[in-house]
Amino acid sequence: MKLNLERPLAFFDLETTGINVASDRIVEIAVVKVMPDGQIHSKPENSGAKNRIVINPEMPIPLEASMVHGIYDKDVVDKPTFKQIAKGLYKFLHGCDLGGFNSNRFDIPLIAEEFLRVGIDFDVRERNLIDVQTIFHIMEQRTLSAAYKFYCDKTLDGAHEALPDTAATHEIFEAQIERYLGVETKDARGNKMPKFENDMNVLNNFCQRNKNADLLGRLVYGEDGKAQFNFGKYKGKSVESVLGQDPGYYSWMMKGDFPLYTKKVLTEIRNEL
Repeated sequence: MKLNLERPLAFFDLETTGINVASDRIVEIAVVKVMPDGQIHSKPENSGAKNRIVINPEMPIPLEASMVHGIYDKDVVDKPTFKQIAKGLYKFLHGCDLGGFNSNRFDIPLIAEEFLRVGIDFDVRERNLIDVQTIFHIMEQRTLSAAYKFYCDKTLDGAHEALPDTAATHEIFEAQIERYLGVETKDARGNKMPKFENDMNVLNNFCQRNKNADLLGRLVYGEDGKAQFNFGKYKGKSVESVLGQDPGYYSWMMKGDFPLYTKKVLTEIRNEL
């Protein structure tokens, strides 16, 4: 089924040095950009690669990570850094909604962090974020390989390689559209979900489990629409009230091991107070 797109939808997958968004780095990225007319592009401008980009993370790759994705320190010695490919990648993703598998919880926060490290504000607030894993877990309640077999009746060869994972994610999403079009369901808490439609605005809402103010949910929006902390001693309290009674908490967070994107959002909220 042809996707009903108002703007390009870029599926992407990252292989990384680890799973800490604040400190780990990208070692490989692949992107499949689906255009509203159905054309598919998979080569970021000036990337120097046909379908995938291997990146020098400028830090040692832990052995346990290499054993998952097969990329070792020797493989990245002569590869470009993220800073070197950032402008071309940013241009390639400009104006795109974003899709992936577990992307809302990991890939999107991590790539936003990488862009911020090199001085590029990769703002996602005006984009639809389509997490195929979230749809899968809500509609069928289970790995990418299992999803590929379930929806497409195919075996995923080359799992944990960025391009096969990305291409499989695209195929799964199209199969999900066909399977669930018009279906109504509830989430794990019994809340009614929006009817499943071939509409990226609807599916963006479908994929949002929490009303996050930042990408990782350190800051969330309360029922009153105001940002509040979602961790630590001030969990559930509004940012406005906390910064009013404990101004030093802002400085503590800015100096702490929090993602740059969280710090950016917190600063924006603070400046509006």
